[in-house]
Amino acid sequence: MDTVVFLVLGLSCLLLISFWKQNSGRKRLPPGPTPLPIIGNFLQIDIKDVRNSLANFSKVYGPVFTLYFGMKPTVVLHGYEAVKEALIDHGEEFSGRDTFPAIDQFSKRHGIIFSDGKRWKEMRRFSLMTLRNFGMGKRSIEDRVQEEAGCLVEELRKTNGTPCDPTFILDCAPCNLICSIIFQNRFDYKDQDFLKLMEKFNENLKILSSPWIQVYNRFPALIDYLPGSHKKLLKNANYIINFVMEKVKEHEKPLDVNNPRDFIDCFLIHMKQEKDNKQSEFTYENLVICAADLFAAGTETTGTTLRYALLLLMKHPHIAAKVQEEIDQVIGRHRIPCMQDRSHMPYTDAVLHEIQRYIDLVPNNLPHSVTSDIKFRGYIIPKGTAIITSLTSVLYDNKEFSNPNDFNPGHFLDESGNFKKSDYFMPFSTGKRICAGEGLARMEFFIYLICILQNFKLKPLVDPKDLNTIPVCNGFTSVPPPYQLCFIPV
Repeated sequence: MDTVVFLVLGLSCLLLISFWKQNSGRKRLPPGPTPLPIIGNFLQIDIKDVRNSLANFSKVYGPVFTLYFGMKPTVVLHGYEAVKEALIDHGEEFSGRDTFPAIDQFSKRHGIIFSDGKRWKEMRRFSLMTLRNFGMGKRSIEDRVQEEAGCLVEELRKTNGTPCDPTFILDCAPCNLICSIIFQNRFDYKDQDFLKLMEKFNENLKILSSPWIQVYNRFPALIDYLPGSHKKLLKNANYIINFVMEKVKEHEKPLDVNNPRDFIDCFLIHMKQEKDNKQSEFTYENLVICAADLFAAGTETTGTTLRYALLLLMKHPHIAAKVQEEIDQVIGRHRIPCMQDRSHMPYTDAVLHEIQRYIDLVPNNLPHSVTSDIKFRGYIIPKGTAIITSLTSVLYDNKEFSNPNDFNPGHFLDESGNFKKSDYFMPFSTGKRICAGEGLARMEFFIYLICILQNFKLKPLVDPKDLNTIPVCNGFTSVPPPYQLCFIPV
């Protein structure tokens, strides 16, 4: 009986504390729906389609509002003006990275993507510098992308025009490019270790985008003790981390400080230079997670974009035909495309932009936080408050893009058919936390997709109008539905 009384009293205290914290904190924050004790607004959000829930809230509370995920307040920025004002005009204050428990459990806030403060600034600066200097004057990244594009085309030829699921083939090219940056060498497309590595990345992306992980991220302390896909996520992540660590060990013995071969060599050399600095961020933990971050960001995002691109081009064969016509006019069939070609291909450029806009790959961006107390649009947002910036609300703005729910390259073309830039094009986010690999991703997307369309006609297994382009999940990222197609040589 005493135990029951104790539990009832404990739960009552928890409810009172939750109610008090939520009400005291809400006075300064932007308005929002009234949260319930402990669970906050969780029941009012469709975890299968968070972006639509945010759009509905914005209609009631405006472009800046507060939601409670559990007892934690999160300020949501919805619409171009609010997102731009925060990430660009107040870039430093909104450059923090909020916690992401599903990933923090194995990354421990190391690396580039989910680190914060001094560590993030140092790891990002080093990674960008290394990517820019990649090849040490021997070969540019574009050379390697073109080489990998040739390998991709040869692998697609081996399908002999028979139906295939393109997922792993399309992931191989960007993954090999990242391998050449991090490990110096690429893998054969049939290499079992290589395929297993990509399988782990692909599986984790689906798990991270699932409704279950949205629940886990809000109540990690509770759900840690329950079975579920978060356990598989951790197991896959540990496999990737161990894979990278083995490569690091292989690099240490032949390391030549005067002749770095790849990202790992550069990092190890920096570690040696700072071995007496006890505050140094150049540690094995940061090296391994930085490499894993580059893999994750550079493989799955590009592979998923390519997979979605082929699906959309099959759905709209008249658009694919116009792109192939422009390819014939500018590049022909016997030369691998280069980035200079893009400026001479306005329609193709518009199609590529429209693909990235339409698929809305990372609907709610990665979680931000404010680095200091800030007055924003008349509200006080305390230091450390979580921030969600809805990229969907920018990419689907109906004032900038007429009929944004339609796939239409005309969104990026002027009346004369010339390519038209848009400040609303933010698939890589914007501001200080903009994707560090944006330039590489844009290069890969262009060269790989053009090489595919140069050499193959895309043949769906069903009538184009019956193709489904609605993502199967869009929590962390928008994942396209599975499909098969035939690559018919031209």
